[in-house]
Amino acid sequence: MSSMAGADTSLAARARRRKLRRARELPIYGFLFACAMLSIITTVGIVFVLLEETYRFFEEVSIVDFLTGTRWTPLFTSKLFGVLPLLNATLLMAFLAMLVAIPFGVLVAIYLSEYAPPMIRSTVKPVLEVLAGIPTVVYGYFALQFIAPQVLQPLGQPTILSAASASIAMGILILPLVASLSEDAMRAVPQSLREGAYGLGSNKFEVATRVVLPAALSGILAAVILAASRAVGETMIVAIASGNQPILSWNPFDQMQAMTAYIVQVSLGDTQRGTIEYSTIFAIGSLLFILTLVMNIFAQWLLAKFREEYD
Repeated sequence: MSSMAGADTSLAARARRRKLRRARELPIYGFLFACAMLSIITTVGIVFVLLEETYRFFEEVSIVDFLTGTRWTPLFTSKLFGVLPLLNATLLMAFLAMLVAIPFGVLVAIYLSEYAPPMIRSTVKPVLEVLAGIPTVVYGYFALQFIAPQVLQPLGQPTILSAASASIAMGILILPLVASLSEDAMRAVPQSLREGAYGLGSNKFEVATRVVLPAALSGILAAVILAASRAVGETMIVAIASGNQPILSWNPFDQMQAMTAYIVQVSLGDTQRGTIEYSTIFAIGSLLFILTLVMNIFAQWLLAKFREEYD
């Protein structure tokens, strides 16, 4: 009887301790839940503000004309609201930037992961991350002072401002992002896969390109999509170096205006609040939001399709 009573007392004591621990943890749970709700409420608020002003814009402008028009002159006397020149410039410059960032970034990642000695890797990796933290306005003036006059004008670029110079600077900006995340994905590949390939007679290059690279493909794709989203949303480089001319062209040596550069132009304070010109920045912002959302959804699909799992 005494042993049973002692066991009941012990169980009751443990139950009281659990209740006391839960009571102490309750404020922490509440704080974490409040942080999660704050992020959700902030996102909903941003979307609400965008949609409210965008709705006012489309009360006056046809959405068909907005999406299919080839002239963008909302700040001129003759107002036209065809967004294709801005959309074309945004996608073209992002595409050209990715042509710079992806091959060089992946090659740097392969070197750091498979070839570099530990001392070099521990030195180069932080330098890459510091390079990614340089203010983008510096890259914009680097495009003006070096890329355009020293690299592109000898190749036939007529002026110092162009989509190409902004794209190259943007590619340099996002290259560390691609390289760092891709190297992390390659380093996460199990060493047993490398050892198995070496055991079959493969050399280091074959192991890097035929074993490690395919095994890290999901992480590399995530890095590429993240870099592409950064390129689409980049502001200061394109505002400084692209020329800010809303023309529809596929020639990278032409001056162009990206969507983010137009938002900067209108947000300088010269446009009166409540006008149709002011509402255009919210319409552009909504289009940019939808574009990046589609890219993120596509990235999630790619990750699910190519994800590799190891025991």
